[in-house]
Amino acid sequence: MRDVRFLFKTHYTNSRALVVGINNYANASPLSYAVSDASEVRRILTDELGFPSENITYLTDAEATKSAILKAYLRFASEDIDIDERLLVFYAGHGHTKTGSRGEIGYLVPFDANPSDLSTLIRWDDLTRNAELIRSKHILFIMDACYGGLALTRNLQPGSMRFLKDMMLRQSRQVLTAGKADEVVADSGGPIPNHSVFTGHLIEGLLGKAATTEGIITASGLMAYVYGKVANDKNSNQTPHYGYFDGDGDFIINAPNLSELERPDDKDIDRLITVPYPDERVQSETTDSKVRRFKALLATDSASIELHDFLVDEVRRFLTATSEDGFSANGQFSLEEFLRRIARYEEASADLSVLLACTAHWAKPIHKATLQKILARSADRLEQQGGLTVWLALRWYPLLLELYYAGIAAVDGQRFDSLAAIFYTPVPASEYQSYSDTFVGSIAKGLLDLNRSNVLKQIPGHERNHVPLSEYLFKILQPKLDDVLFLGKNYEQAFDTFEVFFALAVADLDLLKGGNGWGPIGRFGWKHSSRENGPFAKIVAEGRAQQESWAPLKAGLFGGSYERFDAVATKYSEHISKLGWH
Repeated sequence: MRDVRFLFKTHYTNSRALVVGINNYANASPLSYAVSDASEVRRILTDELGFPSENITYLTDAEATKSAILKAYLRFASEDIDIDERLLVFYAGHGHTKTGSRGEIGYLVPFDANPSDLSTLIRWDDLTRNAELIRSKHILFIMDACYGGLALTRNLQPGSMRFLKDMMLRQSRQVLTAGKADEVVADSGGPIPNHSVFTGHLIEGLLGKAATTEGIITASGLMAYVYGKVANDKNSNQTPHYGYFDGDGDFIINAPNLSELERPDDKDIDRLITVPYPDERVQSETTDSKVRRFKALLATDSASIELHDFLVDEVRRFLTATSEDGFSANGQFSLEEFLRRIARYEEASADLSVLLACTAHWAKPIHKATLQKILARSADRLEQQGGLTVWLALRWYPLLLELYYAGIAAVDGQRFDSLAAIFYTPVPASEYQSYSDTFVGSIAKGLLDLNRSNVLKQIPGHERNHVPLSEYLFKILQPKLDDVLFLGKNYEQAFDTFEVFFALAVADLDLLKGGNGWGPIGRFGWKHSSRENGPFAKIVAEGRAQQESWAPLKAGLFGGSYERFDAVATKYSEHISKLGWH
């Protein structure tokens, strides 16, 4: 049998929809906004998303009988429906759930139904079974109703990426409902007047709020957006249900750049996009319990795969919490917003940063690849795009926290192999940056932009500091690092030593590219007044005394070359000697 993917095209040949809204029932209580919800969805499909009006079947109130709904739905099983079409089914009305011997069974309530007579209702699984008869490669069911009995899977996890054209070559059957069986749909109080909570957020998602930064809206992205908004809306007591019941493609709602990818005949050009995902409010482990479990995994070689998966789950949560959905690069600057973002970034990155510190301190050779993978994946969504410069630069702040936590831990454990792995982790090129970079080099660029904006001197209590961010980090990192590693009074030395290596590593890479040897200056800069006893001088003296036998060089820092270290140390010493802080 031929793989169906080789039959599909990378675009839609047609778009169809069935839109149903029922306010006034023959035998059930009325609703207020189901018809206005259906009307607005129909308008968006035609006016915003390119669905031909003649391809939309629109049924409201007395028109939406059981026979009419099923007839309209099964019309899509006709042979004149092309396999490269998309079909959207929207229903706003009552839902009903009945518990059977094998679990819950969900129903839709048409206009002429009698809720006490199951034969007058539409079984949800009748729709899913009959979907097998419909040739359209992508079907999306959106149900503004609550009911149970949905056997759905989640094909995409937080942080997942997919090729845009490839999603068009895979079949999908996806579902988004307003709530589950034991919940009541909020028929009012949503973000848009005259619409339910669920459809209000759905409308905003369709109109662009569920889009990626490239303007692409997928069903997975829309479902995730609506889930997060409805589940956390103050006027909502419902939790949407969403997922797949067949296939692994994705219904593409809007893709402005898709046609550009189809133009070349001699090349297969595709775009890897990050699919938005929900911030699901679930009870999670405490940081302490995660650290205890993680340390046990680090101590056992045979647990390396489980440790990898542990960190992957954490980086997925990190990407969820720090995505552009919650940290838009647009908008005006204010000190209040700046401080709010810093606090939120710190909260979002705390657990992953602490686990990376444990890895850097106790990692075995088998863990190096995992450490670098997690650091690189942390930077997945930081491609340079439009927006306010300070907000774009601040997106690197949680990565800076990861660097400091892991770097200080590596220094404390004398694990210069871990420090080298962290610094030189490759950050792949993207469509916004044609060359690859290192983790430390990428972060340094973001830090340089923050320094140029002069915004760091607005951190309360640090307005007069020479290096406000360094002084701020010095205080906020200590409690968690001490809890995990018991650093005690050695913390300040580990912090300063890390910052010296951070600065020299950045300056070394800058010199290799023909620059002037710039590197970020930390607290060690003002300590340089004591030229012989300052952190910078001590490290340089140690390196020059031991040369090729020096542990940091043997671990791979500065390419393992004493000549490179000596050159950058000389150049950087000239820079900090001119600071005039002494």
